[in-house]
Amino acid sequence: MTPVALTIAGSDSSAGAGIQQDLKTMESVGVYCATVITAITSQNTMGITGVMPVGGSVVESQLKAVLSDLNVKAVKVGMVPDAGVAHVIAAALREYKASHDCHVVYDPVMISTSGRRLMAADCLDVVVEELMPLCTLVTPNIPEAEFLAAKTGIVCEGGALADALHASILIKGGHSDGEVLADSLFNPDGSSQSFKSERIDTRNLHGTGCTLSSAIAAFLLKGLDIPSAIPQAKALLAHAIMRGKDAGIGKGNGPILPGKQ
Repeated sequence: MTPVALTIAGSDSSAGAGIQQDLKTMESVGVYCATVITAITSQNTMGITGVMPVGGSVVESQLKAVLSDLNVKAVKVGMVPDAGVAHVIAAALREYKASHDCHVVYDPVMISTSGRRLMAADCLDVVVEELMPLCTLVTPNIPEAEFLAAKTGIVCEGGALADALHASILIKGGHSDGEVLADSLFNPDGSSQSFKSERIDTRNLHGTGCTLSSAIAAFLLKGLDIPSAIPQAKALLAHAIMRGKDAGIGKGNGPILPGKQ
């Protein structure tokens, strides 16, 4: 059967992030992508006004439907709203990976750009203990990496974080100052690598994290290893930012626009 990807994430009503952005990104790479929706959000370019988590039983039903039929070779996980959903996702992926070769890329969506909490307080323990050990790669931004480090009781240093979480960690540098951005990859074996890119001056950056993580998952599905998939995904991301830079979608911080390069 044809290898396909799966995105497990929230729905964005403005289609700039979440499930909708993952689908557009995967399509731009030429990868078929199935979906499991974890939450329905009411949001636009000016912020999030509502979040309705999908119950664990509904998430479980979606996962069973997809994983029992499709040849899933790469999974991107985004918004995990609560501990119940986190446990369901981890259990399903653990069972699936026991008999299938499958990459898992997790973009830990914790707090929105506007400051709204998108993960319940009781969720992170389950994510750290059950979900992250199943991951090929975790892609936190700097604030998320600091949050994870505090939760695991270590200094926010990439190598220590990768060791504690039993997964490769790509710490994204978009929240840092300067014209050159550095995304830093740390692996549990102690190796590391930096990926640099020029900052693009625009406020239209909605969906950058979703795009990067889903692009990495797509390139892993296509057979690339992590150090090769990351620069390919970053090139796709830069192209999407440039396409959305002057698009004028919405009244606030508009979305980036993935598309064929």
